[in-house]
Amino acid sequence: MSDLKPRYDLAVIGAGPAGLAAATLAAQRGLSTVLLDEQRAPGGQIYRAVTQTPVKNPSVLGSDYWHGADLVGPFRDSGADYAPGSTVWSVSRSLDIGLSRDGAARVLPARHIILATGAIERPFPIPGWTLPGVMGAGAAQILLKTSGLVASGNVVLAGTGPLLWLLAWQYLRAGARIDVILDTTPRENWRQAMPHMGAFARSGYVAKGLKLLLEVRRKVKVIGNVTSLKAEGDGRVQSVLYRQGDGAEQRLPADTLLLHHGVIPNINLANATGCAQNWDEAQRCWVPTVDAWGATSVEGVSIAGDGAGIGGALAAEHRGRLAALDALHRLGVLDRATRDRDAAPHREALDKAQRGREFLDTLYSPAKDFRVPQDETIVCRCEEVTAKQVRDAVKLGVSGPNQTKSFLRCGMGPCQGRLCGPTVVEVIADARGVSPAEVGYYRLRPPVKPITLAELASLPKAEDEIAAVMHH
Repeated sequence: MSDLKPRYDLAVIGAGPAGLAAATLAAQRGLSTVLLDEQRAPGGQIYRAVTQTPVKNPSVLGSDYWHGADLVGPFRDSGADYAPGSTVWSVSRSLDIGLSRDGAARVLPARHIILATGAIERPFPIPGWTLPGVMGAGAAQILLKTSGLVASGNVVLAGTGPLLWLLAWQYLRAGARIDVILDTTPRENWRQAMPHMGAFARSGYVAKGLKLLLEVRRKVKVIGNVTSLKAEGDGRVQSVLYRQGDGAEQRLPADTLLLHHGVIPNINLANATGCAQNWDEAQRCWVPTVDAWGATSVEGVSIAGDGAGIGGALAAEHRGRLAALDALHRLGVLDRATRDRDAAPHREALDKAQRGREFLDTLYSPAKDFRVPQDETIVCRCEEVTAKQVRDAVKLGVSGPNQTKSFLRCGMGPCQGRLCGPTVVEVIADARGVSPAEVGYYRLRPPVKPITLAELASLPKAEDEIAAVMHH
């Protein structure tokens, strides 16, 4: 890590659209800037491997994907330092970043930090979701972008949300086959989404989205109004059981089942840093509390992009630039009037990019039966805890997810609650008959990513650095 300076004016964590845009603008304006990212190449999830993908035919992943390359060039020319392959496991309130890279750990101080940690797939717990051959649509998309790999045999896609349809389209473009799409979008969502249709119709998404949907529906059998799902198989998934409306259960052969019901902000690092968060009823998830510039409740820490609430890739880019302008102002480089003037075109572009979001959020809000799974369904994969065990804990007086940790070890495994947190919260809220807002979320502590003892042992031993790592 000798290529990194001892400290920076600005550290940006995450090299997706928000992080690339923020680091580029800040470095162009003269801040010493570093972009830390876990991947080996820039792009984040949405533009993953955009500079390296083996998928050379541009029509497979679509023009929106290749837009990512337009962000990488200016970033490379901006003068910002770039540290790929860096796992950030801690951000302290004194703005010290704990990171591991190439098997060694270090603490990197910064004057301002922008978290651009993006979104993660909402966990989709159904009976049998832990069987080999059942994956998230996002995982399938990663394999396609990074390795040009697609699933073979009987492929079934199930769930709801724009990403499900995008993956289906990319799969078909790549020459893969999809047997069936089981669409779990609840009927009543259409009725609730209609009042927002006008704004959506004026957005840039409509023509693109319709074209994509029609292309997929022409080539793949789509079964709508699916109300229950179950994966079955011996040692790996072999079939999927589904129910349409309140009809009888039906069975389909499946060698691969790809599940998806939306994305939610990845809040683990923000949470462990101490940033306040609030429950978003529309998107059914916890989001960090931020102002119009992405500033959080922790002085010197901002969040840009989907990590601060889902808005999509184009919105993320503009939110990154706004957070960078605010950092320039806070660090004394820009006065308030200049910041506001320079932000105006990005605000306008952001408003345009977010137009029609309410329609999508309402339409693709996942059904309660899938958010609050049946008793026998495993909700915490790391510790193999079922929904029934969580409900039983509530009967014993457990009121929130932090107590279930002590009773059941939910959220204590390697994923640090990423795959069970939202579900555990929904199950407890449902069992208690209250809103998830009242139940709360896991209190996370650093390290938010697994770190080896060897990496910890390699940390420099100055008093203040030890204090920074052990600040809890």
